[in-house]
Amino acid sequence: MAGIYIHIPFCSQRCSYCNFFSVVSINLLNEVIDAIIKEFSIRKDYLKNEPVQTIYFGGGTPSLLTIQQIEKLLNTIYKNFPVEKNAEITFEANPDDLTEKYLSDLKKLGINRLSIGIQSFDDNKLKILNRRHNAFQAVEAVRVAQRSGFNNISIDLIYGLPFQSLIEWENDLDKAFSLPIQHLSAYALTFEEKTLLLKQKEKKLIEPADEELMIKMYELLLNKSNQNGFDAYEISNFSLPEFYSRHNSSYWTQTPYLGIGPSAHSFNGFSRQWNVASIHKYIERIMKNNSFFEQEILSLQDRYNEYVLLGLRTKNGINIDELEQNFGIELKNFCLENIKTFIDNEKVYRYGSFLRLTTAGKLISDTIIAQLMMV
Repeated sequence: MAGIYIHIPFCSQRCSYCNFFSVVSINLLNEVIDAIIKEFSIRKDYLKNEPVQTIYFGGGTPSLLTIQQIEKLLNTIYKNFPVEKNAEITFEANPDDLTEKYLSDLKKLGINRLSIGIQSFDDNKLKILNRRHNAFQAVEAVRVAQRSGFNNISIDLIYGLPFQSLIEWENDLDKAFSLPIQHLSAYALTFEEKTLLLKQKEKKLIEPADEELMIKMYELLLNKSNQNGFDAYEISNFSLPEFYSRHNSSYWTQTPYLGIGPSAHSFNGFSRQWNVASIHKYIERIMKNNSFFEQEILSLQDRYNEYVLLGLRTKNGINIDELEQNFGIELKNFCLENIKTFIDNEKVYRYGSFLRLTTAGKLISDTIIAQLMMV
């Protein structure tokens, strides 16, 4: 099995927290789509005819695409890859792009999962984040999506925002769970390089939330999710039963995937590839049949580190038997030796052959994972 990711690197405006590769202009949108279509034909053998179980339109802002452009991309995928009939097809969107007509047309194309970038239901916080939409549009987008026949709706929220109180975060969560959603991705705010928020922080215009508040916010997230029947199947991802993100889960289980578009990454089990992070260079190199990506062959140590990093963040955790089978007895023993303290301190527990984070362990997951890395 395998997945396909399509990166649409265009935004109508840049959010203050975002450092993903994107361009605030759609002048070259048609040229990029033509290049993406050609890349699909160039790389049609990358997945070795494995059945494609997930397709994901990410960005950037895929909802800047017209229905005709989306249909063209999907038809190209179906032409070049064996896509399963029940494949999960996810489409990222901004709330203010989701009209009833657009949603209805997406549904007709076979899009069966929406990921709506809401981030907050507080208008003041949305302004700080430089989001295009307001709180009313955020709520309405989810409701219109449901009316349009979508029954697999995910939303994104961010916590630890500048000037955000615990009560304000609770209000965001209560609003989220009052809506007809099946999945929630909630991320702690990080101040990334080359973002407006980092510049404001450096100028002392805003202050990051302190560690104690961040812990309380995450604990509240866990409690509210549980109360509403949402399973914490990954540290930042929560869903109703049967509504896990199959695409993201494939990343965490190291399933092969093909990334198409400027800056997109691919993984085949033993190597990673990443496309050039320049729209102009991407178009030029694709159209001239020149090399447009770089590649790294993963060592045994690299693959072990990724297995631990990704696996321990999930509900299932890491499988001790798989550690030995895939990476050898030496790396298995290294992991068990370094995780022992966290088991003794009830931050990690053993369930059969699995090692999993406790609730207390989730609060210090970065520390635990760092201790298990082979450097």
